[in-house]
Amino acid sequence: MANHKSALKRVRQTETRNERNRYQSKTTRNAVRKLRGLTDKKEAAELLPEVNAMLDKLAKTKQIHKNKAANLKSSVSRHVNTLK
Repeated sequence: MANHKSALKRVRQTETRNERNRYQSKTTRNAVRKLRGLTDKKEAAELLPEVNAMLDKLAKTKQIHKNKAANLKSSVSRHVNTLK
């Protein structure tokens, strides 16, 4: 275990950040899954901006690579555009 006050604080910060990162990543993955499972174009079009914002936020905080975010946004947009 850590011996210095700063190291103890670092442990606490890391735990908090790991929880937040895990929550944001999982929530975004579930939103992408939900969007891909939709068959109604109107519902999908309403959810698309939210999912794009979530992906941008993950890329901004470097939880996922910016190109992966771009690829996901592109494929999800393509899915929404093919719906009728």
